[in-house]
Amino acid sequence: MLLAIDCGNTNTVFSIWDGENFLCTLRTSTHHARTADAYFTWYSTLVKHYGIEADITDVIIASTVPRVVFNLRVFADRFFGCRPLVVGKPDCQLPVYPRVDEGTVPGPDRLANAAAAFDRHGGNVVVVDFGTATNFDVVAADGAYVGGIIAPGVNLSLEALHQGAAALPHIDITRPEKVIGTNTVGCIQSGVYWGYSGLIEGLISRVKVEFGMAMKVVATGGLAPLFDQADVGFDVIEDDLTMHGLTVIHRYNKENGST
Repeated sequence: MLLAIDCGNTNTVFSIWDGENFLCTLRTSTHHARTADAYFTWYSTLVKHYGIEADITDVIIASTVPRVVFNLRVFADRFFGCRPLVVGKPDCQLPVYPRVDEGTVPGPDRLANAAAAFDRHGGNVVVVDFGTATNFDVVAADGAYVGGIIAPGVNLSLEALHQGAAALPHIDITRPEKVIGTNTVGCIQSGVYWGYSGLIEGLISRVKVEFGMAMKVVATGGLAPLFDQADVGFDVIEDDLTMHGLTVIHRYNKENGST
């Protein structure tokens, strides 16, 4: 079985893939000082709790936090006896290589999103990925990642607003009933929710115009369903898009003798 690991700036996700389905998905906060032993204690405890019997033979990692990769490599080697594939490293082949400016290295999560979008939708896709940052990944007809947009994440914006303005409270993002707030919380919620909805809708529209052809819009990440309520232009929401992309990349390397 395959253990796919997506390490972001805020959370790290582990998913067990049996070749056809994800048996489970586990989440923990990202911490660069977490040791291989600590990862295994957390992982094995939850797998046992869920009653899952998983004989892990392969591991693939996508990490936007370089400092955690070493301990994840040790984790894979020590407890599963395998050398993990690390997306973005030279020994990890991609189904289609990105077409971006020379010297630019796209994030591993963006490469995984591109692989998944092409596998499921055949290209000409823009992926909106809600994470610490909100990424827009543009995938061409042949499956290549050809660029995108990085916007501040919703929760990151809320935290910056709270820290930068002492009088403003920290709030959770939600869809307000009215655009015009009649109290401080309502005003902030409206500004963040409807302001961000306008940002998403506007950027999707501009990407489509610049791309010059019809595109499918795929949203992923925890906040995707919330902003879908604002009718910003999503065609489909896929919670497991990045993890699916990791399985696609792993399969490609297996078929081409890289693992």
